[in-house]
Amino acid sequence: MSTILPDLQASVLCEDVRAELSGQQTLVGIISAIPAPMVPIGFFKLCLWTRWCGGSGTFTQTSYILGCDDEKPLTKSEVTFTLPEMDSHATNVNVLGGVQFPKHGIYHIEIHLDGELKMRFPLPVLEVAQQPGSN
Repeated sequence: MSTILPDLQASVLCEDVRAELSGQQTLVGIISAIPAPMVPIGFFKLCLWTRWCGGSGTFTQTSYILGCDDEKPLTKSEVTFTLPEMDSHATNVNVLGGVQFPKHGIYHIEIHLDGELKMRFPLPVLEVAQQPGSN
């Protein structure tokens, strides 16, 4: 079987991915930014849901959350998947556990396929006013 690199069809950062009895997946708490009255702010887990299609072969997806300086990853997760034929697809969930954001700023999510960068998008950790009575 020849290897053909797939396309990254979609990527969504969320709080959890639930497997339904029907076999479908439900994404919970889709995250586009993190409002944080105080830092550091931590998460027990974050999930990066991705869907690949239009390729064939066995691949390794590595996902990172990079610090504001873009040099050192805060966390990373790897998953290996196989697309048996061109008409197949793979849906992956990278679980990123124990993530701590030490300061406000723009962090980045990176998705690599076999070591090659396929997608990069910003994840702002925004300073917001603390709500009264939320001590």
